[in-house]
Amino acid sequence: MSEEMKNQEATQDELDQFVSLKKGDTVKGTIVKLEDNQAYVSIGYKYDGVIPIRELSSLHVDSASDAVEVGQEVEAKVLSIDDEKEKLVLSKRAIDSENAWEQLQKHFEDQDVFEVVVGDVVKGGLVADVGVRGFIPASMVERHFVEDFSDYKGRTLRVKVKEIDRENNKVILSQKDVLDQEFEANKAQVMAGLQEGQVIEGTVQRLTQFGAFVDVGGVDGLVHVSELAWTHVDKPSDVLSEGDKVNVKVLKVDPEKGKISLSMKAVQPGPWETAGDKFNTSDIVTGVVKRLVDFGAFVEIAPGVEGLVHISQISHKHIGTPHEVLKEGQEVQVKILDMNPAEQRVSLSIKETEEAPAQPQKSERPARNNAPREEINNPNVSLNNQGMSTTLGELFGDKLSKFK
Repeated sequence: MSEEMKNQEATQDELDQFVSLKKGDTVKGTIVKLEDNQAYVSIGYKYDGVIPIRELSSLHVDSASDAVEVGQEVEAKVLSIDDEKEKLVLSKRAIDSENAWEQLQKHFEDQDVFEVVVGDVVKGGLVADVGVRGFIPASMVERHFVEDFSDYKGRTLRVKVKEIDRENNKVILSQKDVLDQEFEANKAQVMAGLQEGQVIEGTVQRLTQFGAFVDVGGVDGLVHVSELAWTHVDKPSDVLSEGDKVNVKVLKVDPEKGKISLSMKAVQPGPWETAGDKFNTSDIVTGVVKRLVDFGAFVEIAPGVEGLVHISQISHKHIGTPHEVLKEGQEVQVKILDMNPAEQRVSLSIKETEEAPAQPQKSERPARNNAPREEINNPNVSLNNQGMSTTLGELFGDKLSKFK
Protein backbone atom coordinates (compact mmCIF):
# COMPACT_ATOMS: atom_id res chain seq x y z
CA MET A 1 0.00 0.00 0.00
CA SER A 2 1.38 3.35 -1.05
CA GLU A 3 2.12 6.11 1.42
CA GLU A 4 -0.58 8.23 -0.19
CA MET A 5 -3.21 5.57 0.38
CA LYS A 6 -2.15 5.21 4.03
CA ASN A 7 -2.53 8.94 4.53
CA GLN A 8 -5.96 8.85 2.95
CA GLU A 9 -7.06 6.05 5.27
CA ALA A 10 -5.74 7.95 8.30
CA THR A 11 -7.57 11.06 7.18
CA GLN A 12 -10.73 9.00 6.70
CA ASP A 13 -10.43 7.60 10.24
CA GLU A 14 -10.14 11.10 11.63
CA LEU A 15 -13.13 12.16 9.54
CA ASP A 16 -15.12 9.16 10.83
CA GLN A 17 -14.32 10.20 14.40
CA PHE A 18 -15.16 13.78 13.61
CA VAL A 19 -18.50 12.79 12.16
CA SER A 20 -19.37 10.55 15.12
CA LEU A 21 -18.43 13.09 17.80
CA LYS A 22 -21.41 15.12 18.92
CA LYS A 23 -22.85 16.97 21.88
CA GLY A 24 -23.68 14.64 24.75
CA ASP A 25 -21.14 11.98 23.83
CA THR A 26 -18.90 10.49 26.49
CA VAL A 27 -15.19 10.47 25.70
CA LYS A 28 -12.02 9.35 27.45
CA GLY A 29 -8.76 11.20 27.34
CA THR A 30 -5.61 12.35 29.11
CA ILE A 31 -4.91 15.73 30.69
CA VAL A 32 -2.09 17.25 28.63
CA LYS A 33 -2.00 20.81 29.92
CA LEU A 34 -3.33 23.05 32.67
CA GLU A 35 -3.59 26.65 31.54
CA ASP A 36 -5.80 29.67 32.21
CA ASN A 37 -7.56 27.71 34.95
CA GLN A 38 -8.80 25.04 32.58
CA ALA A 39 -7.62 21.60 31.60
CA TYR A 40 -6.72 20.55 28.06
CA VAL A 41 -7.60 16.96 27.23
CA SER A 42 -6.30 14.82 24.39
CA ILE A 43 -9.11 12.51 23.26
CA GLY A 44 -7.60 11.49 19.90
CA TYR A 45 -9.58 14.12 18.05
CA LYS A 46 -7.97 16.54 15.60
CA TYR A 47 -7.73 19.09 18.39
CA ASP A 48 -7.77 18.94 22.16
CA GLY A 49 -10.87 19.41 24.26
CA VAL A 50 -11.08 21.91 27.08
CA ILE A 51 -12.60 21.37 30.51
CA PRO A 52 -13.41 24.73 32.18
CA ILE A 53 -12.65 24.94 35.89
CA ARG A 54 -16.34 24.90 36.80
CA GLU A 55 -16.70 21.54 34.98
CA LEU A 56 -13.76 19.87 36.68
CA SER A 57 -15.38 19.14 40.04
CA SER A 58 -18.72 19.13 41.80
CA LEU A 59 -17.09 21.40 44.37
CA HIS A 60 -15.80 24.90 43.95
CA VAL A 61 -12.04 24.89 43.31
CA ASP A 62 -9.77 27.91 43.08
CA SER A 63 -7.39 26.33 40.59
CA ALA A 64 -7.62 23.58 37.98
CA SER A 65 -4.64 21.92 39.63
CA ASP A 66 -6.80 21.42 42.74
CA ALA A 67 -8.98 19.00 40.78
CA VAL A 68 -6.76 17.29 38.17
CA GLU A 69 -3.12 16.92 37.15
CA VAL A 70 -1.23 16.50 33.89
CA GLY A 71 -1.13 12.88 32.76
CA GLN A 72 -4.35 11.95 34.56
CA GLU A 73 -6.88 9.94 32.57
CA VAL A 74 -10.39 11.32 32.69
CA GLU A 75 -13.83 10.58 31.35
CA ALA A 76 -15.88 13.56 30.16
CA LYS A 77 -19.06 14.54 28.39
CA VAL A 78 -19.13 16.71 25.26
CA LEU A 79 -20.92 19.92 26.13
CA SER A 80 -20.33 21.70 22.79
CA ILE A 81 -18.27 21.32 19.65
CA ASP A 82 -17.29 23.98 17.09
CA ASP A 83 -14.91 22.70 14.43
CA GLU A 84 -14.66 26.03 12.69
CA LYS A 85 -13.25 27.57 15.81
CA GLU A 86 -11.69 24.26 16.88
CA LYS A 87 -13.42 24.54 20.20
CA LEU A 88 -14.46 21.36 22.03
CA VAL A 89 -15.88 21.94 25.52
CA LEU A 90 -16.03 18.96 27.87
CA SER A 91 -17.33 18.30 31.37
CA LYS A 92 -15.70 15.91 33.80
CA ARG A 93 -18.20 16.89 36.49
CA ALA A 94 -21.18 15.66 34.45
CA ILE A 95 -19.76 12.14 34.02
CA ASP A 96 -18.59 12.00 37.64
CA SER A 97 -22.08 12.90 38.75
CA GLU A 98 -23.78 10.28 36.58
CA ASN A 99 -21.44 7.56 37.79
CA ALA A 100 -21.61 8.73 41.39
CA TRP A 101 -25.34 8.44 42.03
CA GLU A 102 -25.47 4.74 41.35
CA GLN A 103 -22.43 4.10 43.55
CA LEU A 104 -23.73 6.36 46.33
CA GLN A 105 -27.07 4.59 46.28
CA LYS A 106 -25.27 1.28 46.76
CA HIS A 107 -23.22 2.73 49.63
CA PHE A 108 -26.45 3.92 51.23
CA GLU A 109 -28.22 0.57 50.92
CA ASP A 110 -25.23 -1.44 52.15
CA GLN A 111 -24.28 1.12 54.82
CA ASP A 112 -20.66 0.41 54.04
CA VAL A 113 -17.72 2.65 54.82
CA PHE A 114 -15.69 4.51 52.19
CA GLU A 115 -13.13 7.28 52.16
CA VAL A 116 -13.54 10.87 51.03
CA VAL A 117 -11.21 13.85 50.98
CA VAL A 118 -12.47 17.08 52.53
CA GLY A 119 -12.57 19.59 49.72
CA ASP A 120 -13.70 22.62 51.65
CA VAL A 121 -14.80 23.92 55.03
CA VAL A 122 -18.12 25.76 54.88
CA LYS A 123 -20.58 27.18 57.36
CA GLY A 124 -22.15 24.32 59.24
CA GLY A 125 -19.74 21.58 58.21
CA LEU A 126 -17.50 20.11 55.52
CA VAL A 127 -17.93 19.24 51.84
CA ALA A 128 -16.32 16.47 49.82
CA ASP A 129 -16.33 15.60 46.14
CA VAL A 130 -17.99 12.19 45.77
CA GLY A 131 -18.88 12.72 42.14
CA VAL A 132 -21.50 15.08 43.45
CA ARG A 133 -21.33 17.48 46.36
CA GLY A 134 -21.30 15.53 49.59
CA PHE A 135 -22.02 17.46 52.77
CA ILE A 136 -20.84 16.42 56.25
CA PRO A 137 -22.69 18.45 58.92
CA ALA A 138 -20.55 19.65 61.84
CA SER A 139 -22.48 17.36 64.21
CA MET A 140 -21.59 14.33 62.07
CA VAL A 141 -17.84 14.84 61.83
CA GLU A 142 -16.62 13.58 65.21
CA ARG A 143 -18.02 11.94 68.33
CA HIS A 144 -16.97 15.00 70.29
CA PHE A 145 -17.67 18.68 69.79
CA VAL A 146 -15.27 20.45 67.40
CA GLU A 147 -15.09 24.21 67.66
CA ASP A 148 -12.81 24.92 64.67
CA PHE A 149 -12.75 22.90 61.45
CA SER A 150 -10.20 25.07 59.66
CA ASP A 151 -7.53 22.34 59.63
CA TYR A 152 -9.86 19.66 58.22
CA LYS A 153 -9.47 20.71 54.59
CA GLY A 154 -7.53 18.02 52.73
CA ARG A 155 -8.10 15.38 55.40
CA THR A 156 -9.26 11.92 54.45
CA LEU A 157 -12.33 10.81 56.37
CA ARG A 158 -14.13 7.48 56.56
CA VAL A 159 -17.83 8.03 56.08
CA LYS A 160 -21.22 6.46 55.51
CA VAL A 161 -24.06 7.84 53.39
CA LYS A 162 -26.56 9.20 55.89
CA GLU A 163 -29.08 10.56 53.42
CA ILE A 164 -29.40 10.61 49.62
CA ASP A 165 -31.85 12.57 47.42
CA ARG A 166 -30.98 12.51 43.74
CA GLU A 167 -33.88 14.72 42.68
CA ASN A 168 -32.64 17.53 44.87
CA ASN A 169 -28.97 16.72 44.30
CA LYS A 170 -28.50 16.13 48.03
CA VAL A 171 -26.02 13.77 49.68
CA ILE A 172 -25.42 13.81 53.47
CA LEU A 173 -22.38 11.95 54.78
CA SER A 174 -21.38 11.04 58.34
CA GLN A 175 -18.07 10.11 59.86
CA LYS A 176 -19.60 10.08 63.37
CA ASP A 177 -21.71 7.04 62.48
CA VAL A 178 -18.55 5.17 61.55
CA LEU A 179 -16.79 6.20 64.76
CA ASP A 180 -19.84 5.35 66.89
CA GLN A 181 -20.06 1.89 65.36
CA GLU A 182 -16.37 1.22 65.95
CA PHE A 183 -16.59 2.62 69.49
CA GLU A 184 -19.51 0.37 70.44
CA ALA A 185 -17.75 -2.68 69.02
CA ASN A 186 -14.59 -1.85 70.96
CA LYS A 187 -16.60 -1.04 74.08
CA ALA A 188 -18.32 -4.41 74.04
CA GLN A 189 -14.96 -6.13 73.65
CA VAL A 190 -13.33 -4.15 76.46
CA MET A 191 -16.24 -4.63 78.85
CA ALA A 192 -16.26 -8.36 78.17
CA GLY A 193 -12.64 -8.48 79.31
CA LEU A 194 -13.13 -6.50 82.52
CA GLN A 195 -13.73 -8.21 85.85
CA GLU A 196 -14.92 -6.73 89.12
CA GLY A 197 -11.99 -6.32 91.49
CA GLN A 198 -9.49 -5.99 88.65
CA VAL A 199 -6.87 -3.21 89.00
CA ILE A 200 -5.87 -1.48 85.76
CA GLU A 201 -4.21 1.71 84.58
CA GLY A 202 -6.28 4.41 82.93
CA THR A 203 -6.09 7.99 81.67
CA VAL A 204 -8.27 10.81 83.00
CA GLN A 205 -10.38 12.04 80.09
CA ARG A 206 -12.91 14.43 81.63
CA LEU A 207 -13.60 16.02 85.01
CA THR A 208 -17.09 16.87 86.23
CA GLN A 209 -18.56 18.00 89.53
CA PHE A 210 -19.59 14.44 90.39
CA GLY A 211 -16.43 12.59 89.41
CA ALA A 212 -13.80 11.77 86.79
CA PHE A 213 -14.15 9.77 83.57
CA VAL A 214 -11.15 7.52 83.05
CA ASP A 215 -10.24 5.79 79.77
CA VAL A 216 -9.54 2.11 80.40
CA GLY A 217 -8.76 0.84 76.92
CA GLY A 218 -10.83 3.04 74.66
CA VAL A 219 -13.84 3.02 76.99
CA ASP A 220 -14.56 5.53 79.76
CA GLY A 221 -15.43 4.43 83.30
CA LEU A 222 -16.62 6.73 86.06
CA VAL A 223 -14.73 7.32 89.29
CA HIS A 224 -17.35 8.94 91.52
CA VAL A 225 -16.10 11.82 93.65
CA SER A 226 -16.57 9.65 96.74
CA GLU A 227 -14.17 7.08 95.27
CA LEU A 228 -11.35 9.48 94.43
CA ALA A 229 -9.62 9.40 97.82
CA TRP A 230 -10.06 8.32 101.42
CA THR A 231 -10.20 11.96 102.41
CA HIS A 232 -13.12 14.22 101.51
CA VAL A 233 -12.84 15.77 98.03
CA ASP A 234 -14.93 18.84 97.20
CA LYS A 235 -14.09 18.93 93.49
CA PRO A 236 -12.33 16.30 91.33
CA SER A 237 -10.19 19.09 89.88
CA ASP A 238 -8.67 19.57 93.34
CA VAL A 239 -6.88 16.22 93.05
CA LEU A 240 -6.81 15.37 89.31
CA SER A 241 -6.08 16.88 85.90
CA GLU A 242 -7.11 15.70 82.44
CA GLY A 243 -4.42 13.44 81.01
CA ASP A 244 -3.29 12.07 84.38
CA LYS A 245 -2.36 8.38 84.47
CA VAL A 246 -4.08 6.66 87.38
CA ASN A 247 -4.56 3.17 88.78
CA VAL A 248 -8.18 2.19 89.32
CA LYS A 249 -10.10 -0.79 90.64
CA VAL A 250 -13.13 -2.08 88.75
CA LEU A 251 -16.11 -1.92 91.10
CA LYS A 252 -18.90 -2.85 88.70
CA VAL A 253 -19.40 -3.62 85.00
CA ASP A 254 -22.89 -3.22 83.52
CA PRO A 255 -22.85 -4.26 79.81
CA GLU A 256 -26.57 -3.60 79.38
CA LYS A 257 -26.29 0.02 80.45
CA GLY A 258 -22.76 0.33 79.10
CA LYS A 259 -21.47 1.63 82.43
CA ILE A 260 -18.23 0.93 84.27
CA SER A 261 -17.79 2.00 87.90
CA LEU A 262 -14.21 2.54 89.06
CA SER A 263 -12.42 3.49 92.27
CA MET A 264 -9.09 5.16 92.90
CA LYS A 265 -9.18 4.99 96.68
CA ALA A 266 -9.72 1.23 96.60
CA VAL A 267 -6.17 0.74 95.27
CA GLN A 268 -4.68 2.98 97.95
CA PRO A 269 -3.96 1.87 101.56
CA GLY A 270 -6.99 2.69 103.68
CA PRO A 271 -6.51 5.08 106.59
CA TRP A 272 -7.46 2.36 109.09
CA GLU A 273 -4.84 0.02 107.66
CA THR A 274 -2.08 2.36 108.82
CA ALA A 275 -3.87 3.80 111.87
CA GLY A 276 -2.65 0.95 114.12
CA ASP A 277 0.95 1.88 113.36
CA LYS A 278 0.42 5.60 113.91
CA PHE A 279 -1.57 5.65 117.13
CA ASN A 280 -1.49 3.92 120.52
CA THR A 281 -3.74 3.91 123.54
CA SER A 282 -3.06 6.89 125.86
CA ASP A 283 -1.57 8.98 123.02
CA ILE A 284 -2.62 12.62 123.05
CA VAL A 285 -3.15 13.92 119.51
CA THR A 286 -4.68 16.87 117.70
CA GLY A 287 -7.98 16.33 115.89
CA VAL A 288 -10.77 18.24 114.19
CA VAL A 289 -14.42 18.06 115.22
CA LYS A 290 -16.29 16.69 112.22
CA ARG A 291 -19.79 16.05 113.56
CA LEU A 292 -21.75 16.81 116.69
CA VAL A 293 -24.52 14.48 117.86
CA ASP A 294 -26.58 14.29 121.04
CA PHE A 295 -24.36 11.65 122.59
CA GLY A 296 -20.98 13.12 121.70
CA ALA A 297 -18.62 14.41 119.02
CA PHE A 298 -16.83 12.68 116.18
CA VAL A 299 -13.26 13.89 115.89
CA GLU A 300 -10.95 13.16 112.93
CA ILE A 301 -7.43 12.37 114.15
CA ALA A 302 -6.06 11.45 110.70
CA PRO A 303 -7.50 11.64 107.16
CA GLY A 304 -10.34 9.12 107.11
CA VAL A 305 -9.93 8.13 110.79
CA GLU A 306 -12.65 9.40 113.09
CA GLY A 307 -13.19 8.60 116.73
CA LEU A 308 -16.02 9.26 119.18
CA VAL A 309 -15.69 11.55 122.17
CA HIS A 310 -18.63 10.50 124.31
CA ILE A 311 -20.49 13.40 125.92
CA SER A 312 -19.19 12.25 129.32
CA GLN A 313 -15.61 12.68 128.02
CA ILE A 314 -16.01 16.18 126.63
CA SER A 315 -15.80 18.32 129.75
CA HIS A 316 -15.19 18.01 133.48
CA LYS A 317 -18.34 20.00 134.12
CA HIS A 318 -21.78 18.69 133.32
CA ILE A 319 -23.09 19.64 129.86
CA GLY A 320 -26.49 18.99 128.33
CA THR A 321 -25.31 18.72 124.69
CA PRO A 322 -21.89 18.79 122.94
CA HIS A 323 -22.99 21.99 121.16
CA GLU A 324 -22.56 23.89 124.42
CA VAL A 325 -18.75 23.65 124.29
CA LEU A 326 -17.82 22.44 120.77
CA LYS A 327 -18.44 23.38 117.16
CA GLU A 328 -17.77 21.59 113.88
CA GLY A 329 -14.38 22.39 112.39
CA GLN A 330 -12.89 23.17 115.79
CA GLU A 331 -9.39 21.85 116.50
CA VAL A 332 -9.10 19.97 119.79
CA GLN A 333 -6.64 17.90 121.79
CA VAL A 334 -7.85 14.36 122.48
CA LYS A 335 -6.55 11.36 124.38
CA ILE A 336 -6.92 7.90 122.83
CA LEU A 337 -8.79 5.71 125.30
CA ASP A 338 -9.18 2.67 123.06
CA MET A 339 -7.94 1.85 119.54
CA ASN A 340 -9.52 -0.91 117.39
CA PRO A 341 -8.44 -0.61 113.71
CA ALA A 342 -9.98 -3.99 112.82
CA GLU A 343 -13.44 -2.66 113.67
CA GLN A 344 -12.54 0.88 112.60
CA ARG A 345 -13.36 2.24 116.03
CA VAL A 346 -11.49 4.56 118.37
CA SER A 347 -12.66 6.03 121.67
CA LEU A 348 -11.39 9.49 122.57
CA SER A 349 -11.48 11.92 125.49
CA ILE A 350 -11.09 15.66 125.59
CA LYS A 351 -11.43 16.13 129.33
CA GLU A 352 -8.53 13.78 130.07
CA THR A 353 -6.22 16.19 128.26
CA GLU A 354 -7.25 18.95 130.66
CA GLU A 355 -6.52 19.40 134.35
CA ALA A 356 -9.54 18.83 136.58
CA PRO A 357 -10.72 22.00 138.37
CA ALA A 358 -10.07 22.21 142.15
CA GLN A 359 -12.96 21.05 144.39
CA PRO A 360 -14.44 23.79 146.72
CA GLN A 361 -13.60 23.32 150.49
CA LYS A 362 -16.47 22.20 152.76
CA SER A 363 -17.53 24.60 155.65
CA GLU A 364 -16.53 23.47 159.27
CA ARG A 365 -19.29 22.41 161.69
CA PRO A 366 -19.17 23.33 165.51
CA ALA A 367 -17.43 20.71 167.65
CA ARG A 368 -19.76 18.33 169.33
CA ASN A 369 -19.76 18.14 173.21
CA ASN A 370 -18.84 14.59 174.17
CA ALA A 371 -19.50 14.98 177.99
CA PRO A 372 -21.48 12.10 179.52
CA ARG A 373 -25.21 12.58 179.58
CA GLU A 374 -27.31 12.24 182.75
CA GLU A 375 -30.76 10.86 182.43
CA ILE A 376 -33.68 12.68 183.98
CA ASN A 377 -36.98 11.36 185.08
CA ASN A 378 -38.56 11.92 181.69
CA PRO A 379 -37.48 8.90 179.78
CA ASN A 380 -37.96 10.78 176.47
CA VAL A 381 -35.48 13.53 177.32
CA SER A 382 -31.74 13.14 177.71
CA LEU A 383 -29.77 16.31 178.56
CA ASN A 384 -26.58 17.05 180.47
CA ASN A 385 -26.75 18.86 183.85
CA GLN A 386 -25.45 22.13 182.55
CA GLY A 387 -27.75 22.16 179.66
CA MET A 388 -30.69 21.27 181.90
CA SER A 389 -30.10 23.98 184.56
CA THR A 390 -29.60 26.63 181.95
CA THR A 391 -32.68 25.65 180.14
CA LEU A 392 -34.93 25.42 183.24
CA GLY A 393 -33.63 28.69 184.63
CA GLU A 394 -34.34 30.48 181.43
CA LEU A 395 -37.75 28.93 181.01
CA PHE A 396 -39.12 28.91 184.55
CA GLY A 397 -37.06 31.53 186.47
CA ASP A 398 -39.98 33.99 186.91
CA LYS A 399 -42.42 31.37 188.10
CA LEU A 400 -40.07 29.75 190.62
CA SER A 401 -39.36 33.10 192.36
CA LYS A 402 -43.00 33.29 193.55
CA PHE A 403 -42.50 30.22 195.74
CA LYS A 404 -39.56 31.60 197.73
